[in-house]
Amino acid sequence: MDFSFSEEQGLLQDSIQRYIQNSYTFDARQKILKSEEGFSRENWATFAELGWLALPFREESGGFGGTAVETMIMMEEFGKGLVVEPYVSTVIMAGSVIEAGGTAEHIEGVLTEIMAGTKFASLAYVEPQARFNLADVTTTAKVEGDGYVINGFKGVVLGGPSADVLVVPARTSGDQKDESGITLFLVEASASGISKRDYPTIDGLQASEISLDNVSVPASAVLGEVDKGLGLLELGINNGILAVGAEAVGAMEVLYKTTVEYCKTREQFGQPIGKFQVLQHRMVDMFMEHEQAKSLLYMAALRMSEGDEVEALKAVSALKVQIGKGGRFVGQNAIQLHGGMGMTDELNVGHYFKRLTAIETLFGNVDHHLKKYSQVA
Repeated sequence: MDFSFSEEQGLLQDSIQRYIQNSYTFDARQKILKSEEGFSRENWATFAELGWLALPFREESGGFGGTAVETMIMMEEFGKGLVVEPYVSTVIMAGSVIEAGGTAEHIEGVLTEIMAGTKFASLAYVEPQARFNLADVTTTAKVEGDGYVINGFKGVVLGGPSADVLVVPARTSGDQKDESGITLFLVEASASGISKRDYPTIDGLQASEISLDNVSVPASAVLGEVDKGLGLLELGINNGILAVGAEAVGAMEVLYKTTVEYCKTREQFGQPIGKFQVLQHRMVDMFMEHEQAKSLLYMAALRMSEGDEVEALKAVSALKVQIGKGGRFVGQNAIQLHGGMGMTDELNVGHYFKRLTAIETLFGNVDHHLKKYSQVA
């Protein structure tokens, strides 16, 4: 199987690498985290100018027609720079759902603004009782007049503080855990009846808890078909898994390379600690975990690009399992081999580890995806 990139994909990778190296240093990132919004709108405008916000969308929607492979390339480089702008929440998750299920009005009125960098969106799907089960939805949408009234609660809405619009799964029929009866709605974040509690996450991103109290939306707010929204929701989540999987692979690469360089210079007992065989074995294991994760990432990206739904689902779950196990191993060993300084905020190692820890549980942990993998036909 050929894993080499095309000329255009190579140019994309080079441009992102240069941007991260020149404009997204660790010190610059730390300053961004201390800002009021926790990310840079100036950086976001640059992303739009470079075409990155339009990359994964179809040409007929106004995008550049990028596949899962282009998304993988971008997010792997973002992972190396620990980019905190809400790219996954706005473009990868909410954006893909809006494009797949939206009407021409949604594409022109919302997706076009997302690609232009003037509107942010979030997929508000997490509910406290669901435990990774996307079909477990207690938020309700009742028909009222020519529209719907939504009531419920959504937690850990990534990118929620900056979101202008929300994609909200709600139950329009059936019981709490039925796979049918779920409908996705496009809701203005400023709509009457919506209240938010914003907070920073452990890995430096921003999230919200959102309550919906008698929020009225028109029938035109429906994305896709009424009662058949689970497939759309799964599309957004699978795209998110691939994106954060690529991000994790980028973070793992930085961690193992940083650790190797540190062990070449840190001396103990009169020689660099990298000369001790037991530590050499540990660093080789870190390298192997990264390489296994990268191989599964490539497989998942290719399967998603090919459109084979069953194989894509298996590859995505396999990737998530390896990212969870390998990311934890690489992160913990990077911290340990750096000693006490690995735990400090002044060193980037701890920040990469925090991001990998968050990714491990995002969209389902190792146990969840092992079970899911075994159930795929």
